[in-house]
Parts: sequence; C-alpha cells; structure tokens
Amino acid sequence: MTEDLRFPIGNFAWVPPANEQEMSARRGQYIETLAQLPANFAKAVEGLTPAQLDTPYRPEGWTVRQLAGHVPDSHANAYIRFKLALTEYEPAIKTYKEDMWAKLPDTAKTPVDVSLQMLAALHTRWVALLRGMDSSDFARTMRHPEHGVIDLNRMLALYAWHSAHHTAHVTNLRQRMGW
Repeated sequence: MTEDLRFPIGNFAWVPPANEQEMSARRGQYIETLAQLPANFAKAVEGLTPAQLDTPYRPEGWTVRQLAGHVPDSHANAYIRFKLALTEYEPAIKTYKEDMWAKLPDTAKTPVDVSLQMLAALHTRWVALLRGMDSSDFARTMRHPEHGVIDLNRMLALYAWHSAHHTAHVTNLRQRMGW
C-alpha cells in the first residue's frame, strides 16, 4: 500500500520513441501537461485548511504544504537546467537535497498561495521556452552526476511525469480523507 501511495501513477519510465514524429507528438503532450500544472495543482490544494495542508500524503511522506513548496523548487531547477543545456555544451548539472529543501523555513512559513504563484509564473516562462524550441534543441544534452548524459526530450518527459505524480499525491490524499 505504501508503494502505491508513494508512486500513485507509477514510476517514471523513459521509453525512447520510434521516430521523430512520435517524439514530436509526445513533446506536445508533455508541454501541455506542464502548461496545465499550475491550474491543476492549485485546484488540488484549493480550500484545504492549515491542518490539512500539514497532513502527510503518506506515512513518513511530505505534507501537502511541503509538496506545494517542492514542485516549484524542483521545476525551477529543471528550468535552469534546460537553459544551461540550450546555452552550453553538455553542462554538468548539480543535484540538490530535495528532502532538506522541503524542510526549510520558506516552505514551512510561506503561505501556499505564494508557492502557487511562483509555480504559475515559472511555468509561464518555461512553457514559452519549450514552445519556442525545435527538435534539435530537444536533442541537446546535460550531464547528470548520477544518471549520466540526458537529453532534453527525456527531461521534458520526466517533468511532465513529475507534475502528474505530485498532483496525484494531493488528489489521492483528498479522496482517501474525504476532503
């Protein structure tokens, strides 16, 4: 049961496309997912009380408030990684300690609405960047210290999954709790 709560839409799995036409279609879907995330996540947390926001989505998991802080933090890192890959040759990217970031005071003490505003503004910029990219841009790569060389097609797929993954954490919690 805990595994289902941790990965409500399953683990991320990258399946390389058969051809550029298939990848182009997928990119359109992934970009649309990112475009819709701010509204979808805002709807997922809408109307929650402070106590509900401070409820973990699973045993030993992050609270809804921490998720609301994590998503824009994570996507800000992704946005910067995209820009680095577009402007440098295979840049080495830095990881960060997501679990520690989720415990910092800006997550705990800032209203969730601020995180939602940050997410909306960030995604406006990121989606504009993505929609302006062509297939050769998406073929650009970065070097991840744990996963090796990754192209922007795969990164785009990962963050579309990440968007749905964390939204499902909140919506599934609401459903289980009858909120």
